[in-house]
Amino acid sequence: MVDVTVRGAGIFGLSIAWTCARRGAKVQIVDPFGPGAGSSGGLVGALAPHVPENWNTKKAFQFESLIMAKPFWAQVEATGGVSPGYARLGRLQPIADARALELARARERTAEELWQRHADWSVRAVEEIGAWCPPSPTGFVIHDTLSARMTPRRACAALVAALAVMGVEVVTEAPDKGRVVHATGLAGLQELSAALGKTVGNGVKGQAALLRFDAGNVPQLFADSIHIVPHADGTLAIGSTSEREYEDPSSTDATLDDVLERAMRAVPVLHGAEVIERWAGVRPRSKSRAPMLGAHPLHKGQFIANGGFKIGFGMAPKVAEVMADLMLEGQNSIPQDFLPEASL
Repeated sequence: MVDVTVRGAGIFGLSIAWTCARRGAKVQIVDPFGPGAGSSGGLVGALAPHVPENWNTKKAFQFESLIMAKPFWAQVEATGGVSPGYARLGRLQPIADARALELARARERTAEELWQRHADWSVRAVEEIGAWCPPSPTGFVIHDTLSARMTPRRACAALVAALAVMGVEVVTEAPDKGRVVHATGLAGLQELSAALGKTVGNGVKGQAALLRFDAGNVPQLFADSIHIVPHADGTLAIGSTSEREYEDPSSTDATLDDVLERAMRAVPVLHGAEVIERWAGVRPRSKSRAPMLGAHPLHKGQFIANGGFKIGFGMAPKVAEVMADLMLEGQNSIPQDFLPEASL
């Protein structure tokens, strides 16, 4: 007997399956391409918060999810024995000019209230940080302690391993049984747009690179709009682009070369590091820019979890919680901005 069918084995689908299985549900996961085959199989793994100001439901939801992440991933690793490469090591961002410095100091104050002292957003002098610090025109950087890193593919593998211990496997095909949730990424958004005759969401291409560079357990960097994320396995990810128009969704090109050049300028110590992988993929972005969660607009009695875009891994623990609440308990705690009708 199956209580829940999860269609899609990306980060949303796997996380929902894990949370439902932990609550005692019998779960099956169906994905013709296997786990992490889409944008969840990327390289970067930057779990970074929105700035602490102009608070809204999306920022609050993401904040709660980032706080939940440490115990969530610790339980996954303890169950399946595979590390997702998770560590909450914070993030450093250079401050470009006097106006940006003033704004960063204002956010330092609002973070004390909005982040409820679970994490800090502080302005620090470059000399306080040490060698692993991007050059900054003002001599100051933003240091937040909420940002975390993980290795996306290892995170998916960790969930697959933990689910296997719970008796749940990813299969390429199976009939719908029990409650059904569609976490099918770009294909799901395209299905909705075609059926409704209007754009409900689209795909945004991202390109990233993986370098052989062991920075150790240090904060990730965000410089010149580029994420620079040291991973636990001695590699370092750089990315990514956001391309709404593209011809080939899976090829890398000169756009990635430009990202790499900018990263080297922002962090000169990276010069000469070997590029061991170049990656491109398309991330699902809903029209509202927030995750699309709730009752499926097309499949009556079924559910949808889509639109993770660039923050899917950071949102996944909380998305899994509210979707399990809805499907298993009938409790709807999904923010209004996240309901499918917000994108219709």
